[in-house]
Amino acid sequence: LIMGEIKVSPDYNWFRSTVPLKKIIVDDDDSKIWSLYDAGPRNIRCPLIFLPPVSGTADVFFRQILALTGWGYRVIALQYPVYWDHLEFCDGFRKLLDHLQLDKVHLFGASLGGFLAQKFAEYTHKSPRVHSLILCNSFSDTSIFNQTWTANSFWLMPSFMLKKIVLGNFSSGPVDPMMADAIDFMVDRLESLGQSELASRLTLNCQNSYVEPHKIRDIPVTIMDVFDQSALSTEAKEEMYKLYPNARRAHLKTGGNFPYLCRSAEVNLYVQIHLLQFHGTKYAAIDPSMVSAEELEVQKGNLSISQEEQ
Repeated sequence: LIMGEIKVSPDYNWFRSTVPLKKIIVDDDDSKIWSLYDAGPRNIRCPLIFLPPVSGTADVFFRQILALTGWGYRVIALQYPVYWDHLEFCDGFRKLLDHLQLDKVHLFGASLGGFLAQKFAEYTHKSPRVHSLILCNSFSDTSIFNQTWTANSFWLMPSFMLKKIVLGNFSSGPVDPMMADAIDFMVDRLESLGQSELASRLTLNCQNSYVEPHKIRDIPVTIMDVFDQSALSTEAKEEMYKLYPNARRAHLKTGGNFPYLCRSAEVNLYVQIHLLQFHGTKYAAIDPSMVSAEELEVQKGNLSISQEEQ
C-alpha cells in the first residue's frame, strides 16, 4: 500500500462522510474559529473532549471518535483558533463550553493539548469545569523545550520555518509501518495549518509557563505515555508522575508521538478504562443503556491485568 494510506483508508473516509465538522465562533473576534466534531449521544452532558498537539487538527482523533461513539460515548474532537497566550486560550475554551452548554467535561489532551487541558483545569479550579484528565505524551512545564527565549518570535517566522521546527520533533528513529503511516498523516495535517495557526500553537507550546498542581489535585488523572522514542524526554515524563502521584498510568510499549493513530486499539481501551470510573454517575460520558453488566466485568478484568503489568 502507498504511504499516507490513512487519508485514503475506508475508516477515515467513513468518518469524514458521517461526522460533520462544525465551526463555532465564541469570541468577539470573528477570525477566531473553533472547528469541532461532536459525535455520539447528545443527551450526555459530560462528554470526552480531545485536544490535539501542535501539528494536529481535530480529525487526528478519528479512530477514537469512531470506536468510542460505537460503544455509546459522546466524544468531541476540536482544534483551537489562533490564541497567543494560555489565559486567552482558557477564556475562549470556557466560552466554547458555555456555548455547547457543557458544565463539566472530561479532557483528553495530546502533548500541547494535554498542557492546555491542565492549564484550563487550573484556570477553572474555583468553579470546576474539568471532571477528569487523560494526558497523552504530555508535559507540565514548557521550559522542557528550551525554547522559551524564541517563543516571542514565532509570529515573525514564515510557514516553512515553523513546519521545520515542528517536524524536528517527529520521530527520527526506526518506526513500524503503522507508525510511519501515522507520521505521514500528521505531516499532511501540518500542511493544512496556516502560518498564524502554527505560530500561535508553537507560542503556546513554548512560552514560559507551568502547571500549579495544588489547583487540580482532586481531579482524576490518567497519564498515558509510550516507552519508545517520542518528543518527550524521560525527565519530562518523570516530572508528570511526580506532579500526579495518584494518577493511573497507561503505558504503551510503542507508539511514538501519535499513539492515538498508530496504536488506537490500546489507546481506546485505556480511554474506556479511565471513563469506567464515572459510569453510573451524572458525569458518565456513556449512554447508560449501552453499559451491560458483562461488559463492565470484562473491563474490570482488563483493568486488573494492566495494573498487574505495572
